[in-house]
Amino acid sequence: MSKKTARYDVSGTQRVLVVMGVAGTGKTTVGRLLADALGLPYVEGDAFHPAANVAKMSAGIPLDDADRWPWLDAIGARLRARPAGQGAVLASSALKRAYRDRLRSAAPDAVFVHLSGDRALIERRMAERTGHFMPAALLDSQFAALEPLQRDEAGVVVDVSGSPEEITERALAALSALPGAGPHTAPSRES
Repeated sequence: MSKKTARYDVSGTQRVLVVMGVAGTGKTTVGRLLADALGLPYVEGDAFHPAANVAKMSAGIPLDDADRWPWLDAIGARLRARPAGQGAVLASSALKRAYRDRLRSAAPDAVFVHLSGDRALIERRMAERTGHFMPAALLDSQFAALEPLQRDEAGVVVDVSGSPEEITERALAALSALPGAGPHTAPSRES
């Protein structure tokens, strides 16, 4: 990471960055790279799923809101347990506005990094990964549930084409340019 982008700071205080998007966009990988670049702790949202959720997804059954509320509340409890003023990078699908609102109730100053990309690319990446409970068969349900960031939500949209390092650099650049609330699209790799 370049020194310029690695100094990204959200208005002088450490905030929670939520790396969001459908399965297969690289939330975990990019989230860890962002956390390393920014010197923030990393929180893996998947680790908070109860066993019943993991079993359901492993069986190819999409989660519904009733499945997600306890999961989001567990993540929220972890975010609330942070020392005052400490930021974090959280990887969580946060597909719907209501889910993001639930996370914001625990971290009101959260900034969302929406990893977005071509369905074929994401499906290919899902097919190549090993050891994850989320099957590629659930990708359609993820896209169907996805609600893009709205103008009043602090965040950026980052294209996921390219290497994890390139995606992370685009995210850092977009975050550095973020003037305030509202999503801003980072330039794609081709720009």
